[in-house]
Amino acid sequence: MNVLFIAADDLNCDINTYGVSQVKTPNLDRLAKLGMRFDKAYCQQPLCGPSRASIMTGLRPNTIGCHTLKETIRDQLPDVVTLGEFFKQKGYYAGRVGKIYHAGNPGDIGTDGHDDERTWTERFNPAGMDKIHEEKIIRYPGGTTGQRDRLGISMAWWAPVSEDEEHTDGMVAAKAVELIEAHKDGPFFIAAGFFDPHCPYVAPKKYFDLYDINEIALPDLDAAKKDLEDVPPMAYLRDRSGWPYRKDVTVEEARQCKLAYYASVSFVDAQVGKLLDALEANDLMKNTLVVFWSDHGYFLGEKGLWYKRKAFERSAKAPLIIVPPEGVGGASCARPVELLDLYPTIVDYAGFEIPAVLEGVSLRPLLTNPSAEWDRPAITQVFHSANAQGYSLRNDRWRYTEWNRGEAGIELYDHENDPDETTNLAKHPEYADLMRTLSGQLRTYSDTYHQNKRP
Repeated sequence: MNVLFIAADDLNCDINTYGVSQVKTPNLDRLAKLGMRFDKAYCQQPLCGPSRASIMTGLRPNTIGCHTLKETIRDQLPDVVTLGEFFKQKGYYAGRVGKIYHAGNPGDIGTDGHDDERTWTERFNPAGMDKIHEEKIIRYPGGTTGQRDRLGISMAWWAPVSEDEEHTDGMVAAKAVELIEAHKDGPFFIAAGFFDPHCPYVAPKKYFDLYDINEIALPDLDAAKKDLEDVPPMAYLRDRSGWPYRKDVTVEEARQCKLAYYASVSFVDAQVGKLLDALEANDLMKNTLVVFWSDHGYFLGEKGLWYKRKAFERSAKAPLIIVPPEGVGGASCARPVELLDLYPTIVDYAGFEIPAVLEGVSLRPLLTNPSAEWDRPAITQVFHSANAQGYSLRNDRWRYTEWNRGEAGIELYDHENDPDETTNLAKHPEYADLMRTLSGQLRTYSDTYHQNKRP
């Protein structure tokens, strides 16, 4: 069985197949109609580097020792067998185009970034006009004269009149199609990693033209910020200087950035369509497992926040669509799952024994029956520093979060009645027994760091 492994960068669930009809994603809709959409899929850490390292090793950030954008998996665990490496050892062609491990956008475009050479048979790093002409990107504040050294954590956009293939992600799709056709006799594990919609939000103008700025809404900022009044300060420690707290970005500029984010999503969607076209044209759908994922979610003004790096649902949850070779006909699954589960799931479908060291589990039972019994919570952690950390547990109904083992604050949200996590119930005495239970479950994971050991 072949594997097509497709990644988007910083993509939240603002896509049509997840119920946000404003965002035009016909090819992800097409993918979801073939396979299964996971409605509660969670990253292990809402930051590119640690999340991607966890996905590719099947291990939690604490086990690997990767918590920031500085560590690499080989520095931490030199002998770990990564997902691509596993298939390469089984005789597969393992090819990577674009961003799978961490690579700064746009700083590392065209380079290997933090990629792992042992994972792949071949790897390719295209660079398009979004990298070559960084000086044309409109940055807030300052426009085209604004700061360029922090484009990877910016509110910035550009809508050039251009063709898809002039952009990095268009080149990623074209090369991935080339690899599919070259290795169609398989077996192959081909990974296509798109940089969009990570900031700066750059895509051909035709994707911007899909959206009307007058229809781009932002929450009322005063009301949005009230959501954080009952939240421990550590929950948004790294972003109090960002928008809207940074007064040099206006609401209208933020709306333009949100439009640009949506345009970038539609651009990525079009590239996904090219990969599906290639599979169908080469009669490969019948023996290819297709996995589409993002490394975490993303805030676009909700709670007055932007970017990621939070334990809230908005940044912990990521889109995940899996299409087995036999297809599952547009099913959806509401069980909480983890991106950590991708490694064992793919290995399971390929017919190999799942390595015992992996910390996730195969999702094959849910792909067979999305209502199957499932008692595993999803665990997401946030690492600000060694002395400022949070761990969050998400089960079918509740999100429970402890900061510094509860000493810096606790959060409890009832998703049955409060899906936007506006009311922190942690100080309500009627939930004390529930919180003790959830805390006990969460400590199974959080204590591995505080005891300064790896499980």
